Amino acid sequence: MITLVLAEDHHLVRQGLKLLLETEKSFRLLGEAADGLEAVRLVETLNPNVLVLDLMIPRLHGLEVTRAVRRDHPRTRVIILSMHADEPYVVEALRNGASGYVLKDATGAELVQAVNEVCAGRRYLSPVLAERALTGYVERPGESELDIYETLTNRERLVLQLAAEGTSNPAIAKRLFISPRTAETHRANLMRKLGLRSQTDLVRFAIRKGIIAA
Repeated sequence: MITLVLAEDHHLVRQGLKLLLETEKSFRLLGEAADGLEAVRLVETLNPNVLVLDLMIPRLHGLEVTRAVRRDHPRTRVIILSMHADEPYVVEALRNGASGYVLKDATGAELVQAVNEVCAGRRYLSPVLAERALTGYVERPGESELDIYETLTNRERLVLQLAAEGTSNPAIAKRLFISPRTAETHRANLMRKLGLRSQTDLVRFAIRKGIIAA
């Protein structure tokens, strides 16, 4: 029996994945998490064979969760779920200890195969990803890690700068010729991607990156 923990913040997506995993007779789903901190806690408590993890999960980014799990619970294999097929995302997931990387447009059968493969001690990547090309990057020493800031869209970077300067959502909307609701959405998305929880965290991040002056 393969035991699993599922970590995905979107409720409908999580319910679909739960149904898929519970359908497999050889799988046993031990718990579900809607954020990265809860995912780490469940792995600590339940000690599953596999953690199926959304890369962009809130509160603690998927890469941070992967590092923590592989460091403290090396017997738990991590499979990343992501919409990003870009090489830097895949490379960093593997470098940080992920055993599998499955794209979110994959079939259910592919995810089941990924679970079985990683439990057998093998790496699994969605077929569209080039295993041979990526392996060289993963094993190459001295390469710099993916800067999570680079995952932000240009609009999200503008909102980040304005928000760090203390600009309100309505004022950001006016500056960028968008609606206040859209400004609020951009702000929420960038906070989620960067794993930031408060305005203070946002300002500190912006200072650290040189986006605003201290």
